[in-house]
Amino acid sequence: MSDILDRLAETLEARKLASPDSSYVARLYAKGTDAILKKIGEEATETVMAAKDDQPEKIIYEVADLWFHTLVLLAHKGLAPSDVLNELARREGLSGLTEKANRQGESK
Repeated sequence: MSDILDRLAETLEARKLASPDSSYVARLYAKGTDAILKKIGEEATETVMAAKDDQPEKIIYEVADLWFHTLVLLAHKGLAPSDVLNELARREGLSGLTEKANRQGESK
């Protein structure tokens, strides 16, 4: 499954060199972080609405949009899907309550 994330990450990196007139992602990059964050917020809201409507197909569609735009943010910030996967692996087997308590002492 991480193969699709790797391929998508490569495509998103390539879009950094594309003209904003030729690529949706290049246009988002050109508009900057705030535009990317706005899209993530919109997609998160649409995901919540799909879940409230209890429509599995719509939930999948909206989560795909949310993940996509989150991957755009990662690429924009010089991060990769593997960075997130490594963090999830680090947390594996760790109680959510313990993990949250560990974070309370950190400043983000």
